[in-house]
Amino acid sequence: MGTYDNTLSIFALGGINEIGKNMYVLQYGDDIIIIDCGSKFPDESLLGIDLIIPDITYLQENRDKIRALIVTHGHEDHIGGIPYFLKSLNVPIYASKFTLGLIELKLTEHKLLRDSKLIPIDSESNLEFGNINVTFFKTNHSIPDCLGIVFQTPQGAVVHTGDFKFDLTPANDQYSDIHKMAQIGTNGVLALISESTNAERPGLTPSERIVADHVEEAFMKADQKVIISTFASNINRVQQIVHAAIKTNRKLALLGRSMVNVVSVAMERGYVDIPEGMLIEAHEVDNFPSENVAILCTGSQGEPMAALSRLSTGNYRDVSVHPGDTVILAAGPIPGNEKNVSRIVDNLFQLGAKVIYGSGSGTGMHVSGHGYQEDLKLMLTLMKPKYFIPIHGEFRMLHQHRLLAEAVGVETENTFIINNGDVVDFVNSEAVQTRNVPAGNTYVDGIGVGDVGDVVLRDRKQLSEDGMLVIVLTINKYDRKIISGPDTITRGFVYVKNSEDLLREINELVKKTAKELQDANIRQWNVMKQNIKKAVGQFLFNQTKRKPMILPIIIEV
Repeated sequence: MGTYDNTLSIFALGGINEIGKNMYVLQYGDDIIIIDCGSKFPDESLLGIDLIIPDITYLQENRDKIRALIVTHGHEDHIGGIPYFLKSLNVPIYASKFTLGLIELKLTEHKLLRDSKLIPIDSESNLEFGNINVTFFKTNHSIPDCLGIVFQTPQGAVVHTGDFKFDLTPANDQYSDIHKMAQIGTNGVLALISESTNAERPGLTPSERIVADHVEEAFMKADQKVIISTFASNINRVQQIVHAAIKTNRKLALLGRSMVNVVSVAMERGYVDIPEGMLIEAHEVDNFPSENVAILCTGSQGEPMAALSRLSTGNYRDVSVHPGDTVILAAGPIPGNEKNVSRIVDNLFQLGAKVIYGSGSGTGMHVSGHGYQEDLKLMLTLMKPKYFIPIHGEFRMLHQHRLLAEAVGVETENTFIINNGDVVDFVNSEAVQTRNVPAGNTYVDGIGVGDVGDVVLRDRKQLSEDGMLVIVLTINKYDRKIISGPDTITRGFVYVKNSEDLLREINELVKKTAKELQDANIRQWNVMKQNIKKAVGQFLFNQTKRKPMILPIIIEV
């Protein structure tokens, strides 16, 4: 993508047609501003992968133009990629106070904090980057200190909503800046970039306050321990749980590293108030009567190594679930996590616990932090954009959001449903979408970033499905005759004791193939390996209808 002096360009490197790894880019001339840098967790097809982050090839190629990374809020799908991003591109990060606290946790863990430039902002901040002026407005979400962003450019104003809902009675008294949003709309908005997560759900998102009553009621009815699991970042929910514990005279234990870390940051920065002496360590739980203890833990999404999963299998060292304990899942399962959550619920019932679970609307224990259809329509009505780009959702959600935009007056041809990498250019305040930039997934595996590609994943998939066969052959360096072997080692393919005849036939086939190559005076190792691999592969598929990975190893002596 060359320099377009008077062109305003908007595109996503992650977060469109998917839930997670949000990263959006706004460029005017030689000034680039990045919005969010998230991650997402892999599904079961990505064997061994720990994390997925955006492909930042375009940003690396244009590193001299990057002026800032602005973060809307502190959820993993908006900040999870920052440590990996900074290792490649160390740019200033602008975020609100609580969001910066969570980013600092990550950078400390990756030993990057000392070299990073973190700049606090709030809804009154005003930033200048070349020809781009940046201001902010408060939004309400399921985590404190969320910001929407306004970019004033020579082409017009662009608004990025961040994640939001309109909660008129927020639990943390952080009200949406509705008057400011209306003023922004009155001044004129060229393009609105708005999240689409709940675009399929009719009505208004319920207020977080309704959860407080249900949590309190469950604590009152509980005869023994209460174990409650929610997202660590949902500080509003954490405060509600603290209030319920106070009212029922319970000590509170925090389980799970992310829960301990996030609550520590929230307490340090004044976002959650826990009375002195109320928090206890996990090993102290059994020192108190069970009716005077509550446990707040991670694992509401069924993560195998999280605290709730380990509690459900009796593998948590200091705490056990006893018959009659009350377990509450105060979070709805993210699509794709239902099976893991169901398994944990089954385990908890087997332990004799009383389990409160299911969709938030059914139990009253959870409300979404993302706006429903009426919230999204209200944002569109307040902003009155000429152009609309729905983001942060799968295709059906983006499509539904377009219909909502049409319903409140945005012209059909002025909505752009794009994919990651598709660029919307604005010239003379008119939008066109004709080009794209590189975009895709970068896989994090252990400490490796981007070194595992499709070929490696295909090999892992083959190994997981059909196992492997290693054929070791020792040959004479001079006359190419077999000195020993072949020895066949199998893992995950067949049980050796029951398959001795099959393995004997493989060895005979390898000898035969090696002799044919010797007679044809073919001496190249790679050709020998390919021929052995091909012959054994065809034989095994005919015999077993399986395709194990075959690794011939030829040793010359």
